[in-house]
Amino acid sequence: MDTIFALASARGKSGVAVVRISGPAALKALSCLSPTPVTPRTASLRTLKSDGLVLDEAVVLSFPGPNSFTGEDTVELHLHGAIATVDAVLRSLSKLPGLRLAEAGEFTRRALENERLDLAQVEGLSDLIEAETEAQRRQALRVLSGALGEKAEGWRGSLIRAAALLEATIDFADEDVPVNVAPEVLSLLDTVARELTSEIAGVAVSERIREGFEVAIVGPPNVGKSSLLNALAGRDAAITSDVAGTTRDIIEVHMDLSGLPVTFLDTAGLRATDDHVESLGIERARKRADAADLRIILLSRPDEPPTVVPQDEDLVVVSKADLNSDGDFSATTGQGIEGLIFSVTSIFQMRAAQSSVAIRDRHRIAMQIAAASLADAASRMKASPELAELTAEDLRTAVRALDALVGRVDVEHILDEIFSSFCIGK
Repeated sequence: MDTIFALASARGKSGVAVVRISGPAALKALSCLSPTPVTPRTASLRTLKSDGLVLDEAVVLSFPGPNSFTGEDTVELHLHGAIATVDAVLRSLSKLPGLRLAEAGEFTRRALENERLDLAQVEGLSDLIEAETEAQRRQALRVLSGALGEKAEGWRGSLIRAAALLEATIDFADEDVPVNVAPEVLSLLDTVARELTSEIAGVAVSERIREGFEVAIVGPPNVGKSSLLNALAGRDAAITSDVAGTTRDIIEVHMDLSGLPVTFLDTAGLRATDDHVESLGIERARKRADAADLRIILLSRPDEPPTVVPQDEDLVVVSKADLNSDGDFSATTGQGIEGLIFSVTSIFQMRAAQSSVAIRDRHRIAMQIAAASLADAASRMKASPELAELTAEDLRTAVRALDALVGRVDVEHILDEIFSSFCIGK
């Protein structure tokens, strides 16, 4: 394979810039810039030169393969972060034979190809790079640590054991097999199926932690939706006015609630109208409210019927407590705002507790295929011992689905999409 190099830290002026080199010629490239040997995995201060000219005084680290991030010989150059210094080092590396600039995500792709990471861990690393809240960081680290791969390997081992028992009955069909394998096989299938079902149930919550929960603020015109959004955001994110129908498009404010990513949506006031543009805004508001994870339904008074049917956990509150003694909060004075935020946070924290280590739709689909195959296998086992060959094939289908989960098979079509989201130095 080619030896690749790239700036691994952010582009631009900085205190320290890291250039990464990986491949069979990585250690030779280092010797071209600094002939003094370095001790593996030990930071060393070296003067880097090219064509007799000093490039920089850098801290140098070498990681001989296969015990490196990529599984190949790897070198890191910790440079002074001047743009000119980084460019000079990159130019010098590009002149060396066998070296080329890395493509987006190519270092991580090599880690996958060299079995230093499985595909789920690669996805966890991608999420860690993008993490903006504490919950996202923790979830990404859990996946990056290999938690999903460990579970998949355990399930796979159980299914291979069950398949081996079935294959024994097939191979010795004409002989007396001293042990009835059906109870052990069915026990293995039941255990794996229950664990898969539990993981599948938590994927939706895990996805929301990755992408963010949505809270739609809904109600009739002039009930205080935009004022509430501004109070939550601590700024004038939405225009407020006494004129009904001021809000026609959806305004979003992103917040971090105790580590959870939450987007609040200010929507158009829900009412009957002949105004074509306003009606479009109302239709869009209803669709976003239906799709949201939670709705804050505002009322002008306690006996007012809500403009949408409340769902489980939706918050129905009376606005304008500064003008209405029955009000639950006031966007003007701040009364009740902290309690409203606490209620929203508590609801999402309870949901987040149900998350699984599987975090993507791809994971859910693979596990559903495996679970369906196990259900078929169990049905055949209970129906007739003579269906052992078909049952074994069901188990092979389930194992292939679990292999796809961690990237062993059938994932080439999604690799380019995954690695395109990585920066070049990763």
